[in-house]
Amino acid sequence: MTTAMADERRDQLEQYLQNVTVDPNMLRSDVFVDFLKRVQLDTFGITTKKASLDIFLPDGRSIQAEILTSDTVERVLEVVSHKIGLCRELLGYFGLFLIRFYKEGKLSVMKKLADFELPYVSLRSSEVENCKVGLRKWYMDPSLDSMLMDCRAAVKLIYMQAIQDIEKEWAKPTQLQRQKLEALQKEDNQTKFLELSQEVQHYGYMQLDPCTCDYPEPGCGAILSVGNNEISCSITLPDNQTQDIIFQMNRVKCWQVTFLGTLLDTDGPQRTLNQNLELRFQYSEDSRWQWFVIYTKQAFLLSSCLKKMISEKMVKQAAENPEMQIEVPEQGKSKKYHIQQSQQSQSQKDYSSFRPRKSKIKIAEVDCVLGNIKEEGL
Repeated sequence: MTTAMADERRDQLEQYLQNVTVDPNMLRSDVFVDFLKRVQLDTFGITTKKASLDIFLPDGRSIQAEILTSDTVERVLEVVSHKIGLCRELLGYFGLFLIRFYKEGKLSVMKKLADFELPYVSLRSSEVENCKVGLRKWYMDPSLDSMLMDCRAAVKLIYMQAIQDIEKEWAKPTQLQRQKLEALQKEDNQTKFLELSQEVQHYGYMQLDPCTCDYPEPGCGAILSVGNNEISCSITLPDNQTQDIIFQMNRVKCWQVTFLGTLLDTDGPQRTLNQNLELRFQYSEDSRWQWFVIYTKQAFLLSSCLKKMISEKMVKQAAENPEMQIEVPEQGKSKKYHIQQSQQSQSQKDYSSFRPRKSKIKIAEVDCVLGNIKEEGL
């Protein structure tokens, strides 16, 4: 087998694995999930055994979960929810994330762990320094807070995250809003605090690390906040002026993630290999379609956020039209909503794709979960 043939076969195998891991029918298969679990364990040379895993909450505290190294995200969430008293039926509103913590108090959400991932393995195999597994809410529509108000543990979690997001300046209250929020926080009035937070700019959004984009010209710096059916961009122009742009999701036709190569990064004394990724989306403006390109290591996280907004929009449409039926996968399983067979799974495939090594297209949902396919695996 020539090098070119081996590369092509590797691309095809990676494309296949990427495609099947976002197919909700496959993720409902115990046989397939067991296969994915074995692949993760074997790839990183980890055996199944009992282990303790610290799950960090938004207020900085951690919950020690007694698990197996082969437990999936779904199982770990069940263990954590039992320890903190979170209603099991609300687990679909929360997720586990790999989060990098910096000494100066900043944090960076590196990725959303997919339902079939093994959090213990993902953390052990991460090359990112000071990386931890964190519990955060996982919905992009802030109004969905209302679904959690009858569960004290759920309210406390989103309350802690709201405080954290304001402290990290991900959510941006006005001076008057900040004063009112601080007064409510002193009273520990969590419900009123969350009600007022709904009015705060970028409340409930996911903020990405500073990155670069090609708008209005290549090389411009950008900070992205994603949520509430929009992509909000604060762009630094070449003359250091700032331009704020909002892309509405109902005008996004599709997007794709492209793997551009691997770069050697020197971060202090540590040298690590980092994926060089871009996410580009096609957007309708002035009655014509154009591409907007973002260069960020969090391209897969951004893609997950965009998919989540599409999914939530479909659920809303479902509620508004009781004669239709769609299937919405939740925590690796599916909930049926009385909506039309509107091909949600196919719709999400049509929206997003992944280009490996500037070549063939595949669905973008997970990055290095399964590791790179080696020569002997071909």
